[in-house]
Amino acid sequence: MPRTAGTGANVVAAVQAAPVFLDKKATVEKACELTAEAARNGAGLVVFPEAFIPAYPDWVWVVPAGKRAMHDALYTELLENAVSVPDEATAALAETARKSKVCLAVGINERNTEATGKSLYNTLLYIGADGEILGKHRKLVPTGGERLVWASGDGTTLVSFDTSLGRLGGLLCWENYMPLARTVMYSRGVEIYLAPTWDQSETWLNAMRHIANEGGMYVVSCCMALPMTSIPDRYEFKSLYPAGRTWINKGKSVIVDPRGNVVAGPSEEKEEILYAEIDLAAVRAAKRMFDVAGHYARPDVFRFEVKG
Repeated sequence: MPRTAGTGANVVAAVQAAPVFLDKKATVEKACELTAEAARNGAGLVVFPEAFIPAYPDWVWVVPAGKRAMHDALYTELLENAVSVPDEATAALAETARKSKVCLAVGINERNTEATGKSLYNTLLYIGADGEILGKHRKLVPTGGERLVWASGDGTTLVSFDTSLGRLGGLLCWENYMPLARTVMYSRGVEIYLAPTWDQSETWLNAMRHIANEGGMYVVSCCMALPMTSIPDRYEFKSLYPAGRTWINKGKSVIVDPRGNVVAGPSEEKEEILYAEIDLAAVRAAKRMFDVAGHYARPDVFRFEVKG
């Protein structure tokens, strides 16, 4: 069930930033500083990119699968810097959210502490403005090379939460291309839809506009702006990128209104916080003609079930 938490301004912030690569402590400190900055600038909700803490494992796209020793070493370091929910990292984030009076959504590499603590999930962590952990969503399907590091989530973490800004929910990266996963979020009445991602393509930006219009809701797409210099030279895989490449990910974070109009961004090749004021009346108005989980749902024709 959705949970009510917190107060705050009707401004959302998408933090386009680079983590301190594979350094949980330093990345959490940076996230806390940027959260406080966004709050000072009037934000009531602050959103960070996919896998921000401690980094997106981009090596899975450049290191050949047969390089087992390299993959093992990188996985081990990622695991050592991953987040357990809860732990000292979530405590620091929660305290910052409480002091700043903002809701916070952060992409993390999460340990499976309910079992071995040695497997990882790509997780979106939600924290209320009261400093309480609201819940988390684990990515259902790691894409391609991501399966070398992340396990698959399940339907129990397809969650939404009521806050003073509106009902929050979201999906991670290419989950947003899954029509039935989106349908869950629509059916739960999400008004502010979060889409932390690694995708910086024009196709992705077009999809964000489509999803905002389809769901009649605000969409916050948040991506890292990651320069090559963010990866220390000690990592052997860095040499596998094409010569002369300066950006691993250019960012292109964006905020879209319920009619599919871009209201902030896209921002490219820089660390920046995007802001947009939201008006839930615009969400209600967007449903008059097309309410995908309301009068367009046609339960007499279609049957929808989520297992979990």
